[in-house]
Amino acid sequence: MSAPVRKAVFPVAGLGTRFLPATKAMPKEMLTVVDRPLIQHVVDEAIAAGIEHLVFVTGRGKSVIEDHFDRNFELDRTLAERGKNEALAQLNDELPLAGQTSFTRQQDPLGLGHAVWCAREIVGNEPFALILPDVLVKSEGKGCLAQMMDVYDQHGGNVLAVEEVPMEAVSSYGILSVGEGDGTIFPVDGMVEKPKQEDAPSNLSILGRYILQPEIFDILSNQETGAGGEIQITDAMLKLLQTQPFHAIKCEGTAYDCGSKIGFLAANVAYGLDREDLAESFEAEIRRLLP
Repeated sequence: MSAPVRKAVFPVAGLGTRFLPATKAMPKEMLTVVDRPLIQHVVDEAIAAGIEHLVFVTGRGKSVIEDHFDRNFELDRTLAERGKNEALAQLNDELPLAGQTSFTRQQDPLGLGHAVWCAREIVGNEPFALILPDVLVKSEGKGCLAQMMDVYDQHGGNVLAVEEVPMEAVSSYGILSVGEGDGTIFPVDGMVEKPKQEDAPSNLSILGRYILQPEIFDILSNQETGAGGEIQITDAMLKLLQTQPFHAIKCEGTAYDCGSKIGFLAANVAYGLDREDLAESFEAEIRRLLP
């Protein structure tokens, strides 16, 4: 029986350069999709999947993320005094439990693999989930991480969420080579970070959701650099693949790359139209704006 996945790591130290000037003073993870920050969306997904401990790898200027997951006594008092009980109850319901969050620093932007390595002492010797806040996966049923947990319970080892991307875009992603699967779940036999189109083994890109075994930390401790001169998590996983199984799953749902402006805008439309309190008026406004 596989060890349970209790902890999730959220790399939130990036500079958000694709969203300047908005991210000059505000972390990109606090950009809102409708009325919830990106980081709140992925934390909700993690908790719904059974994650018990949230580990944030932050950087300079990211203290507002820590504040977001803490109590704001002045705000609570003001809401109570004004009788805004529904809003107050929502804030209290979504507040992590005491001791459920940990924060550590990535002092230098040395890549995703380095950010994961920075969480090694908090994660310890147990499997963990890795969730990139840039990517939202909107599902009607189980969330993407919960679907990955089902695969993990069945196969153990390491699990990656994937989606198909156009072949002309593979050079922007970590791409997998997979064996024969059932159309949804595949054994992984190779991977490469940002390959040229002619060198790509498939068009299955890693979606920003991982379940990894703790041995990944030993590999990352070597601090070997890869594409872009950064410490790449894909390179470390490729070495781990030599000794441990990996499975990929095409999660049910629609993924939105909120690190790009188009993906972020599309996510706001999709999530806005899914809100009962907004959908009708929002759709009417969209139709008014369209030519």
